[in-house]
Amino acid sequence: MLPAERLRDSLRRIDRKGYKAYKDIQGAYDFGAYLLSIDHAQGDPFASPSRVSLRTARDKSCFPETLSCSRPRKTALQDYLTRSFSSAAYKIAKGNRGIGTSGLIQIDRCGQEILERSSCCVTDEYVEVRFVMGLPASGRTILGREAEEMFFGELPRIFEGSLLYKNLNASEIALHVETAEDQDCIRENLREKKVVAFAAQGSLLPRNSGVDDRPMAPFAGFRAEDSGGISPGGELPTGVVPFQTPESLKIEFDTPNNGLVTGMGIPEGITIIVGGGFHGKSTLLKALERGVYNHIPGDGREFVVTREDAVKIRAEDGRSISGVDISPFINNLPFGKDTSSFSTQNASGSTSQAANIMEALEMGSKLLLIDEDTSATNFMIRDQRMQALVPKESEPITSFIDRARQLNDEHGVSTILVMGGSGDYFDVADTVIQMDSYRPLDVTTGARELAGRFKERRAKEGGERFGDVAHRCPLPQSFDATRSQTREDKSQDGGRKGPQARRERQKVSAKDTHTLVYGRAAVNLSSLEQLVDVSQTRAIGDAIRYAAGRIMDGRTTLKEVIDILYEEMEKKGLDVLFPPKVGNLALPRPFELAAAINRMRTLKTKQQSIS
Repeated sequence: MLPAERLRDSLRRIDRKGYKAYKDIQGAYDFGAYLLSIDHAQGDPFASPSRVSLRTARDKSCFPETLSCSRPRKTALQDYLTRSFSSAAYKIAKGNRGIGTSGLIQIDRCGQEILERSSCCVTDEYVEVRFVMGLPASGRTILGREAEEMFFGELPRIFEGSLLYKNLNASEIALHVETAEDQDCIRENLREKKVVAFAAQGSLLPRNSGVDDRPMAPFAGFRAEDSGGISPGGELPTGVVPFQTPESLKIEFDTPNNGLVTGMGIPEGITIIVGGGFHGKSTLLKALERGVYNHIPGDGREFVVTREDAVKIRAEDGRSISGVDISPFINNLPFGKDTSSFSTQNASGSTSQAANIMEALEMGSKLLLIDEDTSATNFMIRDQRMQALVPKESEPITSFIDRARQLNDEHGVSTILVMGGSGDYFDVADTVIQMDSYRPLDVTTGARELAGRFKERRAKEGGERFGDVAHRCPLPQSFDATRSQTREDKSQDGGRKGPQARRERQKVSAKDTHTLVYGRAAVNLSSLEQLVDVSQTRAIGDAIRYAAGRIMDGRTTLKEVIDILYEEMEKKGLDVLFPPKVGNLALPRPFELAAAINRMRTLKTKQQSIS
């Protein structure tokens, strides 16, 4: 550990030298109130910014132990401190201290969800944040004095304004932590109440836009106690109506901080969400699919909570599939193609949706979320007329309507399905919710009466059983993260030194939230609607590389591989994925990690015995 003044001396010594001299400042420095570690100094002003970490003793930061006494509380505190540091850096760091990233001080950016991140670590002994700094340069010349101002002028102010409890809003921190704890409490008690999801009274479900996940402002003049909502035929509001609870679906959860929270519980089984266009069906489903995460106070969905194993299912034309048993939904293909271990590089809408369901079941999901708008029509239903025209022996697809009940009865899998075009699903539904002017109505009784009055005339297809779920073992050779490069090696006299030599380097990165670069290939994750943060995608890439090198052996199933990996992360944190500590990883769910692996076009698998 070096004294802080050694860093000051080094910055003055390398001032106006070539940019690579910044490597000289790597190391740890004692600033008294905190320890500063320059973990990696960038070699070019246009390269990725330098990695820096700052650690302060817990007795200096003075955060009460009650704020981190459980995992939900600690995760929420770390999330709050990441946001606090980000806000302080935005206000204090001047930026624009030269070219490239010069002057940048930035920590991982958080969205509306509270995620476990590597950007902040809170233990009983210390609080540590990890961030990046753009070391100043003019051309490729070091601007040492500007760097000195960043380290000795700006960083201490950012530290004092974001990581010392006495300088922060104590009630705001408590609200952040307690809200997250209450959400976890509700999620843990969903099964006890035999519901798969919960939406609290007064929740604000709609978002500002497709690219702005913040809540839309409430509709002016609407009161929570109003039951009439917006009059039919009136103009659509510019804002949003707070969520109302049908009396028949009302349940309560006793939370440790907010007391009794009342709202709508969606029972286990098959739930159909119906209603006219633009009345809020898909908005409700979108909120439920994001309910697998905790949300920050003020998001509007703080108490929209869904079981942690819920998976959104959709059609995905063109995706690759490797060795998936899709035979419960698709079999008897022309030319006798086997579907019990189905592979393709260009799946259709129906085969992709079938594979997405089977892969979710393989990972242990007990709740499927489906919207007809993003589903393959022929996968969802075949009506009476189509059955008459195209007999079953000529149709390889068994529609989801004929499997939903079997999935629930045989495997305990519930389904929440948005359906606006086919009342045939009333025959298999346990609960029917109608969205009417943004208000949910329990219309289960009416739907059953209609199903009895208009008897189903389509024939049930696909047999009496869904069958077992096959497990696959990923082959480790599927995951080559190297990106080959060639160079011409020359001898000292300038002659060519034999044939072109090959240089190998690994490349794993997240281009954006839904594009993972792994080796020479890009993995398209655009259909993973429950993947919410680019830092999750980075972690997925590192997790695949780690698992391929340390866990996969061709005999361990994909679920077993991911279970082992998460056990290691439970013990050691996200740092196990990328030992040179970084601050830009966020914990993905096992389902999105498995989904990313399944979408790699290089994936090769073999099936284990069916269980």
